[in-house]
Amino acid sequence: MKIGIFTDSFRPYTSGVVRSIELFTQEYLKKGHQVYIFGPGAPFSMNKWETHEHESEDGVYRFFAVPVPTFSEYAIPIPVSPQLRATVKKIGLDIIHAHSPFLMGRLGARAAKIFNIPLVFTFHTLYDQYVHYMPLARSASRKVVRVIARDFCNRSDLVIAPSSPVRKYMRKIGVKTGAKVIPTGIDLNEFNNTNNRWLRDNYQIREHEKILLFVGRLGKEKNVVFLLKAFKKVLQHHPHARMVMVGSGPMKNELIKFARSLNIEDKIIFTGLLPRNKVVHCYASADIFTFPSVTETQGLVIGEAKACGLPTVAINAFGTPDMVKKGEDGFLCSPSLEDFSSKVIRLLKDEELYRKMSQNARENSVLLSSSYCADLMLAEYEKLAQTKTAPGSRIKKKRKAKNVKK
Repeated sequence: MKIGIFTDSFRPYTSGVVRSIELFTQEYLKKGHQVYIFGPGAPFSMNKWETHEHESEDGVYRFFAVPVPTFSEYAIPIPVSPQLRATVKKIGLDIIHAHSPFLMGRLGARAAKIFNIPLVFTFHTLYDQYVHYMPLARSASRKVVRVIARDFCNRSDLVIAPSSPVRKYMRKIGVKTGAKVIPTGIDLNEFNNTNNRWLRDNYQIREHEKILLFVGRLGKEKNVVFLLKAFKKVLQHHPHARMVMVGSGPMKNELIKFARSLNIEDKIIFTGLLPRNKVVHCYASADIFTFPSVTETQGLVIGEAKACGLPTVAINAFGTPDMVKKGEDGFLCSPSLEDFSSKVIRLLKDEELYRKMSQNARENSVLLSSSYCADLMLAEYEKLAQTKTAPGSRIKKKRKAKNVKK
């Protein structure tokens, strides 16, 4: 199949959405399919090919992009290209998969309509919780953003939910289009040759210190302030614990100042952005994965941590419960500092419990194979592609009905 992916974010920016696109693309290519990615270039770049070290740009079409004023590492693509129609026609896409209901997603939807190509959309994000990252929608209410996401779902032929709670949320806001739960998997091969001393060797962490790990964007929606407060409580019982925060974001400097105000700055390491091959070493050399976010549609980083045998302590919200087997490979907590910190303390104290959860985490990670998840997605693509040219097909009728309404 020829698969077109339209996204508002792509490497070198790192996020769960970008990682999902990379993993599915990797598996599609292995299985003999062709993938074409339409996404942002470097800020203010007009180049079609934006080469990044050690990464192939074959089949990647970059669009002019401008940086977000409040977060310069993220660039917003301008979804305009006189060549798009000719390019899509020449490629002969079988499926268009949008990963945003906004800029590039809408461009992909337009191409799908013009060429009668099935449109798939993944509901990656609780968009109403992220309006502070969307300058074009910042003045809009959360209700308006929910309506935009809902309407985009309803113009798609299939919507993918990364977890079952997200599918329930979609129905709640009025999504009528058929929806399938297909999580983003993890590439288990990435974790075969990891260095379990990498953090200690590179950040001078002593042997007797236990390492708590967070991997993700340092932004408001990740609830990292809560994590720092909880960590301070942990230190009262385990003064030799260390917290490593892998990632960057608009709140990084604010979080560093906040850690200083709590008098725990010497116990926290902010690594900043790290290349992927270093991130896997961070997982391998940590002891416990901590995840305070309450807005996750899946929480892919939890699966990655499990692949390295890390028990997880996370807040029980939205998609996270699909990733943590409560009491088996981690703990799901209420959004209270006392509950969260007490679960971390319990893992640090109880060596036998820690050992069992670590083993279970590694074993359960096999259920998140990226190859298996890609097979599930490809099966849905095939069903839609078969209806594209079928007489009286649902897709043709759907598009015709939309044209009549207009």
